Amino acid sequence: MRPTNVTTILSTEKTVPPVEGVPISDHPGVSELDAALERLHDEHYVRLVRLSVLLLGDVGRAEEVVQDSFVAIYQRMRRDGPDVFSNAPAYLRQTVVNRSRSTLRHLKVASRQPSEVPADEPGADHDVWHGVRRRAVLDALAELPRRQREVLALRYYLDLSERDIAQTLGISPGAVKSHASRGAAALRRHLSDLVEETS
Repeated sequence: MRPTNVTTILSTEKTVPPVEGVPISDHPGVSELDAALERLHDEHYVRLVRLSVLLLGDVGRAEEVVQDSFVAIYQRMRRDGPDVFSNAPAYLRQTVVNRSRSTLRHLKVASRQPSEVPADEPGADHDVWHGVRRRAVLDALAELPRRQREVLALRYYLDLSERDIAQTLGISPGAVKSHASRGAAALRRHLSDLVEETS
């Protein structure tokens, strides 16, 4: 069975030597690297899941994307050392966006070859995203071109600057501004009917 918690995944890894400059955990047998990553997980996991939900429209898949991203940064920290910590949040955002893209590509390919699959179970973030209005926003975001959806999610959910968004997506700040403007206009059009119904 696939582990559903990054701490469970990390517990299967070998303990690594202490990382200089990272406070040691209070729990015996846990390396400094493990302890630092656990704190990173506690601080960023929920926001990253919600970011991925905005890009994918699916809580269960978003949780898998974020868990895989934490495993990826853990493996990179083991390989490259503590310097990775200096830019860990940015690395995680970029990894979540890239893995969300890959998941969408996979789903498009899979949709061309339909098969019987079990229904998704509600994820840990189900209550946060449950409701007609939130579902309408997710559906409207899903209608946008991928780049516009990514820019809007990073700008209005994570409140990143144009520079940080450009770095995360590998595009210019000018392109960020253009995608944000077009995406916001398209989103307003998609949601206009909902606003009228609920006002």
